[in-house]
Amino acid sequence: EDKGEQSQTKSMLQRENEQRFHLSLEKLQEVSARLEEDMIRGLGKHTHHRAPVKMLPSFVRATPDGTEKGDFLALDLGGTNFRVLHVRVLEEEQKMLKMDSQICTIPQEIMLGTGEQLFSHIASCLGDFLECQNLKEQILPLGFTFSFPCEQKEIDKSFLIRWTKGFNCSGVEGKDVVKLLREAIHKRGDYDLGSVAMVNDTVGTMMSCGYKDQSCEIGMIIGTGTNACYMEEMKNVERVEGEEGRMCINTEWGGFGDDGSLKDIQTEFDVVVDKTSINPGVHIFEKMISGMYLGEIVRLLLVRLTQDELLFKGQTSEALLSAGRFETKFISDIEETDSGVENTQNILTELGLKWDQVDVHVVHLVCDTISSRSAHLCAAALATVANRIRVNRGLDHLKTTVGVDGTVYRKHPYFSKKLQATVRLLAPDCDITFLVSEDGSGKGAAMVTAVSQRLALQSRLLEDSEEEEEDK
Repeated sequence: EDKGEQSQTKSMLQRENEQRFHLSLEKLQEVSARLEEDMIRGLGKHTHHRAPVKMLPSFVRATPDGTEKGDFLALDLGGTNFRVLHVRVLEEEQKMLKMDSQICTIPQEIMLGTGEQLFSHIASCLGDFLECQNLKEQILPLGFTFSFPCEQKEIDKSFLIRWTKGFNCSGVEGKDVVKLLREAIHKRGDYDLGSVAMVNDTVGTMMSCGYKDQSCEIGMIIGTGTNACYMEEMKNVERVEGEEGRMCINTEWGGFGDDGSLKDIQTEFDVVVDKTSINPGVHIFEKMISGMYLGEIVRLLLVRLTQDELLFKGQTSEALLSAGRFETKFISDIEETDSGVENTQNILTELGLKWDQVDVHVVHLVCDTISSRSAHLCAAALATVANRIRVNRGLDHLKTTVGVDGTVYRKHPYFSKKLQATVRLLAPDCDITFLVSEDGSGKGAAMVTAVSQRLALQSRLLEDSEEEEEDK
């Protein structure tokens, strides 16, 4: 092999890639400042309806303080399966235990049937679970993770905006899903629920870490999609009455850039990924950094390099030319320290490509370029949130914890390290601990319910003592 040719190809590629995908620290600071502006727009009473970053109030008004205890149910509906869980919170041991859980499938005909059929199916599976667990006689509070776009009006009032992910049940859009669930349960008449808390999965991620670490005030998901939430000062949440205390805000930061603000860093490959997606023009930031799209960005780049005769002697393959065939998990496999070269060879062979060692190096370089950009952009967004909390509280130095979930963060060999190193550069006055979440949409949902119960009890006790004072 001609070593000269190899290093020439590599350095040429590196230059091209650097120009296209490398974001300098200054550029990342600029991106961070833009997100901050968008977050402020999203919080504003008169600007939120036009804001690309939605900043949705979650009505979760506190993180765990460690005194939560008791038995809770959680219901997690985010796709073709849903889970029912029984969670026990033990105050003495500061532990959340999953006592048991069950997965129920939702048949296609129910996904496309009526809302009544869907909720009756959910109520029936929940009933079977309670029966199995001998919990039918108890009236337990429930945390409900419902991963579809909703407008939440209260902790237990959430209206479906529109169905996604292949669901299209009639009579649900524009309706309160908690009410629909309760109606389906009442119709059966064989069990009842206590209070219900609607939970976004990102908020659940923060809350599931918040029992273990009470300084956890940010939740972040970087998997198939991406999102973050954090504790904002109530006085800045203009859409909700009240000035006191804090509320968790679901940023929906995947929509950052939907108004064109990221055009200067979008490459031609990002533009193609967006145009060929099922929702063109929507969730631009998510499409640059999350697992659903990273493999496709790499594929498009490999196709271009092959057409430019810088890879595989200019010979593509049917698989390489097929959208979606280069999976995001290939990126993790290729970047593995020990088995990366062998994995790359196997993947390229599987894709019907004829490769040599130069090709193997170049493919590794491309994957590293795309996953690094994702980690850096994600870091810029997280730094925005951490800095905002610090400034909100008038602190010179903030010590906080982020609860994290998602396959990209968990599975990629270097993503988390790169993300953390970049956040340190972009938010030097914030000392951030990262905790990988344990089941945010299950245990986290139960914890949201536990905290909202604790707060309700505290406010009742306060009212009682105030009344006693008046009586005196």
